[in-house]
Amino acid sequence: MQRYIALLKVIEVGSFTKAAELLGYTQPALSQMIASLEKELAMKILYRSRYGIQLTPEGEHLYPSIQSSVLQYEAMRRKAEEIRGLDSGIVRIGTVSSVSCHWLPGIIRTFWQEHPNIQIVLHQGDYTSIPEWVRTGAVDFGFVSPQAVKGMETISIKSGEFLAVLPKNHPLAKKKSLLLQDLAEEPFLLLEEGAYSEPLEALRTAGITPNVKLRVHDDYSILSMVEQGLGVSVLAELVLHKTSYNVVTLPIEPPIIRTLGIVTKDRRKLPLASKEFIRCILEHKENLL
Repeated sequence: MQRYIALLKVIEVGSFTKAAELLGYTQPALSQMIASLEKELAMKILYRSRYGIQLTPEGEHLYPSIQSSVLQYEAMRRKAEEIRGLDSGIVRIGTVSSVSCHWLPGIIRTFWQEHPNIQIVLHQGDYTSIPEWVRTGAVDFGFVSPQAVKGMETISIKSGEFLAVLPKNHPLAKKKSLLLQDLAEEPFLLLEEGAYSEPLEALRTAGITPNVKLRVHDDYSILSMVEQGLGVSVLAELVLHKTSYNVVTLPIEPPIIRTLGIVTKDRRKLPLASKEFIRCILEHKENLL
């Protein structure tokens, strides 16, 4: 199975050298593993081109089956870990950046006080990628807006407001609060959150088409760009905790609310370690910012 895991990692990162580094192999050893797998299957799976490592047509046909086999293998390992108890195990979480920065450090510290040998793996994504990772089993559960998810179990955790973010010297920065209409003509820096965006939804409801000049996946990149006067933005209040960017934040009237929650495919079938982690979150959610 390690050869299949290695193959998926090579495909994911597009490099034998990088994949070997991430998996703890030497590059020649990893190449030999892939060559051995291709010999066993009697077909070429990968080829090198000027664009990097790519799947052959035969590899394209095999890829879904290989990916499914690896996910089933990892699920079996997690089940074995569950049988052994919580002395070991892995919790795989899909998360947005604000949660990984402001919620998870404290939750992980509390969790590790009871379960110090559990490994935590964080995959940072958005409202589109995280539910898909949950569906495929790449993560055990994820943090998203429940409004962005259909057909899966969600548990609401906490709600907070969005704030307008402006450069210090912006004419609107002197106001106590802003209407959405105040932002209609401004160069707008949009946080790319996938298939669902609370600010875009609020703007559409108000009949406003924002002047989107830039789309960025990272909240803190947007803060840096607003600081440089490239435009204005609307970001969740959680993002703005413990930041030192030279920007002005103002409440929006009427308020735009973001609710964050946990999404799972089937909470009853989660590995024991993940169930315990969710329990820890729910027990301490009142202490979250």
